[in-house]
Amino acid sequence: MSSITKTSKLPPCESLIEYISLSLKNNWERPAFTDLGSHPASMSYKDVARKIAKLHILFREAGVKPGDKIALCGKNSSSWCVAFLATVTYGAVIVPILPDFKPDNIQHITVHADAVLAFMDESHWDSLNPDGIPALKGCLSLHDFSLIFSRSAKLNETRKHLNELFGKEYPDRFAPDDVSFFKPDPEALCLISYTSGSTGFSKGVMLPYRSLWSNLRFCNDHLPSFPGDGVVCMLPLAHMYGLTIDMLRPFSNGCHIYVLTRTPSPRVLVEAFAEVRPKVIVVVPLIIEKIIRTRVFPMLEKPLMKILLKVPFVDDKLLAKVKSRLEETFGGQLQELIIGGAGLNKDVESFLRRIGFKYTVGYGMTECGPLIAYAPWDENKMGSCGRIVDRMEARVLSPDPSQMPGVLQVKGDNVMLGYYKNPEATEGALKDGWLTTGDICNVDPEGFIFIRGRDKNMILGPSGQNIYPEEIEDKLNNMPYVAESLVIDSGGGRLTALIFPDLESATSQKLTDAQVREIMEENIKALNADLPAYSQISNLTIRQEEFEKTPKRSITRYLYK
Repeated sequence: MSSITKTSKLPPCESLIEYISLSLKNNWERPAFTDLGSHPASMSYKDVARKIAKLHILFREAGVKPGDKIALCGKNSSSWCVAFLATVTYGAVIVPILPDFKPDNIQHITVHADAVLAFMDESHWDSLNPDGIPALKGCLSLHDFSLIFSRSAKLNETRKHLNELFGKEYPDRFAPDDVSFFKPDPEALCLISYTSGSTGFSKGVMLPYRSLWSNLRFCNDHLPSFPGDGVVCMLPLAHMYGLTIDMLRPFSNGCHIYVLTRTPSPRVLVEAFAEVRPKVIVVVPLIIEKIIRTRVFPMLEKPLMKILLKVPFVDDKLLAKVKSRLEETFGGQLQELIIGGAGLNKDVESFLRRIGFKYTVGYGMTECGPLIAYAPWDENKMGSCGRIVDRMEARVLSPDPSQMPGVLQVKGDNVMLGYYKNPEATEGALKDGWLTTGDICNVDPEGFIFIRGRDKNMILGPSGQNIYPEEIEDKLNNMPYVAESLVIDSGGGRLTALIFPDLESATSQKLTDAQVREIMEENIKALNADLPAYSQISNLTIRQEEFEKTPKRSITRYLYK
């Protein structure tokens, strides 16, 4: 991997469970989690260990066996993290469910996964029909782990006397030496992640212990954090990107994890960064793009700034000031900003490179738990998402991957076991250990991966040309008053651009709907002048509402085809 080796104080561990166990023992008195919200609450690693031990007693006494499935659905919180850690260290299979899913999808997943127990926010549980989940013994509230539903007398009795049972099991006092978990089979199922599928109900990605361990090992080898470091956990924990990079990585290093319990708007995030002053920040492109567009670009558009930026010596000084201001926006101690989940807008990336900002773009997917590619900020290339990570191989289905794009396939320790109870989908994605990612890319001679678009999104041009809508959208999104866009095939070799305008800017400039439409038509003309004839936009539709988003904050494309 990287030619620059960063050393971490944390020695390599043989399993995910060992990483968790060692961190609890070694960081006993340190703060582990703090909920950032209206009522901040904190717990130490010792507190986490005690709660895990109590939940293990509850699981055991209620008849939950290793390998049984436990559903977990709720907004990000410290107790969400505790429920996750307790489940995987017990040997049960965790089933994280995105809280953004609609009630029928949450119910379907809980049933489909054969969950025998659940942790949920009460608001999510109240929207379900327990009669339709007959295998479920009970549900515990993520607020305080109280029982909000039970059809098991044993579960009721155990929860009622849990503190008493804990006292009997640990009569002296609960100490670091009492933290003792099982040793997992690397190939055993650890987690089922239900991805936000392109149609209908989502598929359950089966990740073994080796996948989570390999991802965590890579993070600790290449993105080390140290005990006591502050980390802002803002990505959805039920998504593998947030779970692995934002929670498991810092937890295994004894960091103090500040869990953002509110929607991560630019204002909320800037306040959190100022309080925590993190060294590593993990974001999706939408967040960094919004922060830069609202806090930096307007300043650069002022007439005097435009003139000064053309003067070489002044230019360098101004850019250094802009960089310093942006670093302060992220808390002032930033060592690396990691962007993943979708491609970064080219204008934003060019700007970050111009000011020498310490950012990098990574790449992954749920089926790899999630890491596939990464390179540190001082090595990664413009437009690339890095090189294949440790313990993984990559190949591109193309006779010349550096010049002719092809579908990317990967193989190695990070790759899933398959899709739960879906052999057909598993067979379509996995052959001889190779996972077909569905992403079209080029790979240069140095191994850097450049994503062109999704295979399923590719549009066939009128004469058989390959059109990648993401590349057109990237150009369109940089044009005046465009907030976001989608390019779709409207049939007969014609492309339609769906555009959601930047209504906030348009309103502040007192633009009418007719003026906004005129600007968008001019944008399309300018865009077409820069595109080959076969991929030019024929039709324009202006939307008055944002596009529906996935949990990664990318557009849910299938809804608009």
